[in-house]
Formats: sequence, structure tokens, C-alpha cells
Amino acid sequence: MRFGFYLPTRGPLATRDAVLALAREGERLGFHSAMIADHVVFPVGSESPYPYTLDGKHPSGGDALETLSILGVVAGATERLRLVTSVLVLPYRNPVLTAKMVASLDVLSGGRVTLGVGVGWLKEEFEALHSPDFERRGAVTDEWIAIFKQLWTQSPASFSGRFYSYADIRAEPFPLQKPHPPIWIGGHSRAALRRTARHGNGWHPVGAIAASPLPPNEIRTHLETLKRMTEAEGRDFSKLTISYKAPLYDTGVPDRAGDRRSFSGTAEEIAGDIRSFAAIGVHELIFDFRGGSMAQSIEALQRFAAEVMPLLGD
Repeated sequence: MRFGFYLPTRGPLATRDAVLALAREGERLGFHSAMIADHVVFPVGSESPYPYTLDGKHPSGGDALETLSILGVVAGATERLRLVTSVLVLPYRNPVLTAKMVASLDVLSGGRVTLGVGVGWLKEEFEALHSPDFERRGAVTDEWIAIFKQLWTQSPASFSGRFYSYADIRAEPFPLQKPHPPIWIGGHSRAALRRTARHGNGWHPVGAIAASPLPPNEIRTHLETLKRMTEAEGRDFSKLTISYKAPLYDTGVPDRAGDRRSFSGTAEEIAGDIRSFAAIGVHELIFDFRGGSMAQSIEALQRFAAEVMPLLGD
């Protein structure tokens, strides 16, 4: 099992010092990857429900740092840490420019970029960015992925799609990773599973929260569905990376049914939960160690590395 952690993108920890301190300490402690979320603007009022809270409200106030900018800063300050967009909302950005930026970041990071992608949920943000129609965001996302893969592997390249086209262009250098940086698909809807089966190198859902519990039995069912879908596309399911994002909880915080939450309690209880997810085929767990201060966040990283990771062996 590999482990990753979130980097701060908003709030009081969204500073150069905090981002770099957490990234460097995570790398020193042996974590595999760092996650960078994506928002550009927030409306003052919104009718779009956030899918990962019970009340549908997002905790941000429109103060997020830009994802690819953070990735570039962290790439220059680390050597081994995988850098994961978690997730980049593909319809927000021009696909050719995004392909160029990701390829450049992969070259400059020494081949450490993983492109986690999603379709987005905030309609007003689409409108503010003059992105393609919100209701067609799934189809747009699929087309953007096809453009990325072409521009990362072919030169010159031509493309004629439903939403975008170009002819006889070069967009070199190609990414350092071959054939291209891994693409992880966020979400656990049937459409997200289908997108993973057709286009993804990994599946990257959020779980262990009240609005999206995704306990091991549900993950197992989703993985069985994903395996069938992947094989139907003529692709090898065993080559997909399964990366699951979850919070860590303090001891004694129950779920809505009054049971112990996954990834809460003692170090041995948390290690037991990790073993359960490993047993059903999860390769990487992403935890949120961000606290109220940089010191608290680093302490949480260090405590997990010192108390939980040794219980799991190699």
C-alpha cells in the first residue's frame, strides 16, 4: 500500500511556506504522492450542490490557489514525490494549452505528474470561465482526454471533434513519462467508472465521509463493475491504479449509525482498515492531514508515519 496526502490550496495554510513545508516533510517521511485540488473562482451564491458534504455546501470562500501553479512550485522543491491533480476539472481550461502545461510540468518534474481529472460540479464556475456547456461536461471531458493523449504522443497532430479541432500542429516536447502521464478518473458514478474503463490509467474516488461513505463492500462492488467494463473495452484491468481518498478521524468519532468510522481510532485500528482496503485491491490511500496550523499538519503527517506505517510492513 502506498500513501498520499493533500496539500493546502485554500485558507490560512495556502501559503508558499506551508505548501512547501508539507510537501518536503511528506517526501522525507516516505509518502508516495501529494494531491492538489482545483477551483478557479466561486460564486457568491450557488444552486450547484457540492457532492461531498451532507448540506451540499463547499467550505471554500473563493480563495483557492491555482492547481497547475502549485504543481510547478512543488515540483521544483521536491525530488521523488508524485504530484497529483486531484482533480483537475478538464472543461475549465483550453485542452491544447492544458496538454502543453502538463507535458512541460512532467518534463520539469522529472516525470512525476499524475493527472487526476473530473468533469466538475459547479455550474456557476463553468459560466464564469466561459467553459463548454455544463450539461455536456462529460462528453467534453472525454474529448479533452483524447486531445491530451494525441498531443503527448504525436507530432504533427490533427484533431476534429464535437467541441474542438486543430490541424497540423506541433506541441513538443512530449512528456517524460511514456506513453504519457497517468490519467486517474475521479468520482464513483457509473459514468466515472465507464470513463475509467475507456480512458483512464487509474480510478480515484472519495470515500469514508458521510456524504460518500464507500466502505470496502461498496468499493468491492464498484471494482467488480469496473473490471467488467475495462475488459469489455479490451483493456487490462490489472494495470489500473486504484487510489482512494479519505479523511483520518480522531478517536471516538462515530459515523451516523454510531459505529466507528473507517480510519479512526488507534494506530492498530487504522492499520486494520488499511489492510481491509488493500485486500480488495486498493493500491494507494490518500489521507487529509491538514490541520489548523502548519505545525499541526506536519505533526499529523509525522504521527501517521511513526505510528501507523510501521504496522503495515513493506
